[in-house]
Amino acid sequence: MHSGMRSEIEKEVKVKMSDILTKQGIIVDAVLMKSIQLPAGLAQSVEQKFQAEQDSMRMEFVLKRKRLEADRKIIEATGTRDAQKILSEGLIDNILKLRSIEALLEVSKSPNAKVIITDGKTPYILP
Repeated sequence: MHSGMRSEIEKEVKVKMSDILTKQGIIVDAVLMKSIQLPAGLAQSVEQKFQAEQDSMRMEFVLKRKRLEADRKIIEATGTRDAQKILSEGLIDNILKLRSIEALLEVSKSPNAKVIITDGKTPYILP
């Protein structure tokens, strides 16, 4: 957890030791730290801070994903609405009548016997 700051701490300790020991004729080449032991309360506070930061990043990720999903749904709904609008504008009465006549012509080509009853508006096909 503290290894990222280890080199900085080692440098600061070396500088302070050199300041004190150089006057006594001792040269400090390097300071190496094996481990860093923090007081229990401080270590727990640091852990809680890191945990809170991770929780915050996780929540930001979840919110971003939810926003993207909402945007996707809006785009999908807009596309569906536009497609339905285009279809409804294209399906005027004359086109529907033409499609109905084309369907009757296709049915009449079949060798099977049929009875076609119409009211002049919508054909009904009975096999």
